[in-house]
Amino acid sequence: MAALRRLLLPANKSVVISNPAIFLSRRGIASKLFVGGLSFYTTEEGLSEAFSQHGQVIEAKIVMDRVSDRSKGFGFVTYASEDEAEKALQEMNGKPLNGRVVFVGYAKPKTDSGGMPIARGPPEPPTEQ
Repeated sequence: MAALRRLLLPANKSVVISNPAIFLSRRGIASKLFVGGLSFYTTEEGLSEAFSQHGQVIEAKIVMDRVSDRSKGFGFVTYASEDEAEKALQEMNGKPLNGRVVFVGYAKPKTDSGGMPIARGPPEPPTEQ
């Protein structure tokens, strides 16, 4: 944190950073990868095993459908460092995994949707002017 302060502030200024999570969140996003095109038969263990060849996997998560309890065909892999994530992205993007070609990219941060979506109904008929 001290090194970060030296980079951001002139030597004669003193500032207390009250929320270091702001700086760390960028780092966390960069080490999380989106993996699309997964086979429905790919498990979290299999995903972790495939991606652990390129670095230390912290978490491998496959997104499941709540109703059918089946995979939605995509997931996320979190790495311990940005370098490992970059290496995995380059090595695994476009490669087959369990019979399907997977697409790998950096995960986007979650957005707060604010709850249930608003149903708007059918569009209004055009008005004559």
